[in-house]
Amino acid sequence: MTNEPSNEDRKNDKAHLRLPGVVDKIIPAIKPANGYDRPEKVQIAVEGAEPHYAEIQVDNTFHDKVGNTVHLKVGAEVEVTIEAIAEEPVPPLPNEVPKKII
Repeated sequence: MTNEPSNEDRKNDKAHLRLPGVVDKIIPAIKPANGYDRPEKVQIAVEGAEPHYAEIQVDNTFHDKVGNTVHLKVGAEVEVTIEAIAEEPVPPLPNEVPKKII
């Protein structure tokens, strides 16, 4: 995986960052008798994140290119994209050095 912008990234002028990750855990769905249920989740270890924030959990329901529902397995490699909502991101402060992830 690379952090270099792809052609699709160049079309989308929003500031963003892509980090590689790996599914390291499947959290089973909960369907208790009281009616509250929680779908199956995946825990993703995000490379390059601060240790305290290096894992995220999301629903394990994704769609392939055709639109079929698919699920991730432990060990699946993923890309986590963080995208700015603002139209124009603020440049770094003069004393900040922008990170380049290799």
